[in-house]
Amino acid sequence: MRGQKTVVLATAVVTSLCLGTGIAAAGDGWGSGKPGSDGAGDSYYPQDGNGGYDVADYNLKVTYDPASHQLTGLQDISARATQALSSFNLDLRGLTVDSVKIDGRDAKFSRTGDHELVITPARTLRRGERFEAKIAYHGVPAPIDDPALGNNGWQYAQAGGAFAAGEPKSATTWYPVNDTPLDKATFHLAITVPDEWGVIANGREKPSIKTPKGTTHVWAEETPIVPYMTTVAIDKWTFDRQKRKDGTPIVSAFAPGVPDSTKQAEARLPEILDFLESKFGKYPIDAAGGIFLNEQIGFSLETMSRPIYSAGWAGTVPTIVHENAHQWYGDSVAVEHWKDVCLNECFASYATWLWDEAQEGVDLNKQYADDVKKASTAFWNGKLYDMGAGNEFTYVYSKGPMMLHALRNYVGEQAFSRVLSTWPALHRNGNASMQEFQRYTEKVAHKNLQGFFDAWVYGAGKPADQYLFPGGLKPAA
Repeated sequence: MRGQKTVVLATAVVTSLCLGTGIAAAGDGWGSGKPGSDGAGDSYYPQDGNGGYDVADYNLKVTYDPASHQLTGLQDISARATQALSSFNLDLRGLTVDSVKIDGRDAKFSRTGDHELVITPARTLRRGERFEAKIAYHGVPAPIDDPALGNNGWQYAQAGGAFAAGEPKSATTWYPVNDTPLDKATFHLAITVPDEWGVIANGREKPSIKTPKGTTHVWAEETPIVPYMTTVAIDKWTFDRQKRKDGTPIVSAFAPGVPDSTKQAEARLPEILDFLESKFGKYPIDAAGGIFLNEQIGFSLETMSRPIYSAGWAGTVPTIVHENAHQWYGDSVAVEHWKDVCLNECFASYATWLWDEAQEGVDLNKQYADDVKKASTAFWNGKLYDMGAGNEFTYVYSKGPMMLHALRNYVGEQAFSRVLSTWPALHRNGNASMQEFQRYTEKVAHKNLQGFFDAWVYGAGKPADQYLFPGGLKPAA
């Protein structure tokens, strides 16, 4: 994500299993079962997501009428029980649930809180059992109001279209989901809209289908995806389709009124991806592109394979570099907890530094020294780790890249470059924590980095000179 108001290991998904008692706990999965937890336990957003199961795939069929804003959905979820499960929750805001079936049998359901859909199957699900949940629902989606970033989730365009974008929450506003970064799944979408409207979403574009209700547009994201990175956008788009040298499809969409300068910036996406690949390793997603709104929203967002951009300020090469760097740092490798968000934003922000260094000849050591000289006490007190709920998207954009440039000089060019290029592959399609990143960097650099991470990442205040000006870094004159 890049905000408009910036303050400037093999894969391991840690999930609370909440094992049942009795026979189920003994290992064969039978027993009376227990309800899955109604939250995934993140320290900032403990009620987001759920426990007791793991989703493999979302297969979503939606009909949407831009004139009335009415959405009708049928969600097929393929999942596996991670405990003997008498009931489990999904996350869904506001919309009306019409029916729920588990493996073809009617299931009881109820709503609690502002987003909990509680489902009770006709029989207990055994631990390890694979099951299919089918949820029919309808309604007029409404966004979530975020005090810092504005609306998140399903939003309406002034020209009559709609789009879904937001972090850390978004997906719950338009489909039932296990809304936690810890439960990645593939995502398949078939959405029917009147013929005059176009649709773009995540993944690869499949052939569309003409129906009596309009055109069904089909998209398939086969890379496991965190729910908030899913998107759909409906407008009267101008599409640009091209391919990378390796055949990866690039599909970008521009809303009416998006300026030519933005289209020219996005035309450089193959070049940008090649550059990022040279720094971060092989591109980890099987599609690429961008969604360019003609709406002023509070952010642009790294929706997987196809970032979504605010109008105006975001349609520039640096923002495109930032959001596509997230495909490695933030999308393919997602946070383990939201307090680890520097693993997303610090790296995407530093990617723009690397781009400026390589493409524009910027002296990053001088830029760093100038930034240190003008930094305030409040800046140094801004935290890059465990900054508190609602404060995730602040100093990670400004102090974050400075920390990484200092780290680059502290461990040396060779070790730093190796870490940048191998970390995403090491945790591909998984989740990671800042402590894991520290340990891996120490292993590659053959150096204890606790003092550096305490000074820059875990603590607050201006780092001591040994961490502030390591290697070739010097104070500005």
